[in-house]
Amino acid sequence: MATRPDSDTESEPEFVTNSGAPRNCPTPSLVADCASCAALCCVGLALDRGDAFAIDKPAGQPCPNLGGHLCTIHDTLDADGFSGCTAFDCHGAGQRVVQELHAGASWRDQPDILRQMMDDFLDLRRIHDQWHLLDAAAALPLTDQEKQAREQLIAAITAPVTRANLTDRAIHLPLRAAQFLTSLRHHVTRKP
Repeated sequence: MATRPDSDTESEPEFVTNSGAPRNCPTPSLVADCASCAALCCVGLALDRGDAFAIDKPAGQPCPNLGGHLCTIHDTLDADGFSGCTAFDCHGAGQRVVQELHAGASWRDQPDILRQMMDDFLDLRRIHDQWHLLDAAAALPLTDQEKQAREQLIAAITAPVTRANLTDRAIHLPLRAAQFLTSLRHHVTRKP
């Protein structure tokens, strides 16, 4: 969805181009900032017609409800058969791809970067999904050693991402996070 959830008005986000200065990249966040993205979820993800989506759409093709970088039916997504859009959360991966890896560039202005943006989005989504779980693990009664390990993983996830390190990080960070999270099973009680 390409609108800010906390905004009453929709406005087209301003993107810098490769020839301009990039927007300052804030500290990575788990909170999606659609105004700092380029509607990557609306173009990069496949939609399968069913209960959650009213249409079939292949990955890499812009949603027909997309106008620029904004959803033209955002206020009526559920009623129009797109509850999957309202349920989706990139956990901040979208704006990180656009702002941190592509200096604010948009696939609309530079269609040749779309494939790379999609690959980056998938990689950062995997990383941010694990970060989301690590964030939830803070509610567990962690030992000091577990707290430190959790903080180190989050620090590695939120460290600056570059083209040179993203592929390696997308492979290793989710694996390390999953192994750590699995080690926390003893903190969770199973219901019979």
